[in-house]
Amino acid sequence: MSTERVLVVNAGSSTVKLSVLDSHDAIVCASTLECPDEIPDGAVSGFLRDAGPVDAVGHRVVHGAAEFTGATRLDPSVIARIAGLAPLAPLHQGRALAGIDAVRRALPGVPAVACFDTAFHRTLPAEASTYALPEGWRTKWGLRRYGFHGLSHAYAARRACELAGVEAASARVVSCHLGAGASLAAVRAGESVDTTMGFTPAEGLVMATRAGDVDPGLILWLQRRGVTVDDLEQALEHGAGMAALAGHGGDMRAIRAAAEAGDRRAAIARRIYAYRLRTRIAAMAAAMGGLDVLAFTGGVGEHDDAVRADAVRELAFLGVRLDPRANAEACGDADVSAGDDPVRTVVVTAREDIEIAHETRSLVTSGRM
Repeated sequence: MSTERVLVVNAGSSTVKLSVLDSHDAIVCASTLECPDEIPDGAVSGFLRDAGPVDAVGHRVVHGAAEFTGATRLDPSVIARIAGLAPLAPLHQGRALAGIDAVRRALPGVPAVACFDTAFHRTLPAEASTYALPEGWRTKWGLRRYGFHGLSHAYAARRACELAGVEAASARVVSCHLGAGASLAAVRAGESVDTTMGFTPAEGLVMATRAGDVDPGLILWLQRRGVTVDDLEQALEHGAGMAALAGHGGDMRAIRAAAEAGDRRAAIARRIYAYRLRTRIAAMAAAMGGLDVLAFTGGVGEHDDAVRADAVRELAFLGVRLDPRANAEACGDADVSAGDDPVRTVVVTAREDIEIAHETRSLVTSGRM
């Protein structure tokens, strides 16, 4: 079956990004729909009129849990199972389902594939994926570390090796996906062996509105003092992180500007962000016994040179150094390493769409649809 043109549907918490990629992964047409509540059929059909015919559709789905460990053909049964996982990623799973429904109505005869952010982390070893919780709980509810941003990490790690001129089949890469949501992945020989997000996307780094790692005893302490589960969920997902530390809705561009203008609160927030980031980078390197390539991707990772500089400032012991000028001037894919350091540091333009298109083509052309 021909899959020269793939429609990629990347549903976020409040937007849906649509793009059509040709057989060379060039973007033929792209649009971002601002859809806070639902996805209008007219918006999808209008985009498709401009984009032209497509051979297959690939949808980004955040959580596949243990059920989905690779790209999967969409049918009513699969869609129902994806819906059943919505409590694990409430900000994104419903949006992905809305995108699936809207595109199925617009393209009823076109093969469609779900590509899962969690699937890349299916290779996590037991020591990285297992919570030290009662076995009965782990068995009954599937409690484990799943990891997220897998589509971004998979592409970034592979592209980082190309930029650094190292062999992906043996390289040790720490991929830093830094956006409103943020996570790291330790990628050894192309496989994820550790990551910072866990059972849900709330674990790990300080993010725009998420706290990241928090002592679970603190959560229990708050509950015993009358803070409800709903209030905790709202705070941990929407009212914590950089938004709580510095304000500005957690927008790192505004927080950087405030810090540079002398706002002490914003400056401290940036230091906290960088501290959590660099200590977790070191932890990811430890999971692989060393580091060959450090990659920054995502909106913050690609565009905030100061975050990159602050993140690596204390990582010289790993062999990581930046060229200040290359780092400040980086635009698009770039090697920002200092001199001939053995560890290369690169900036990678986030291209989840390419990863989704590749997974979709692979499944469709394999005949397993």
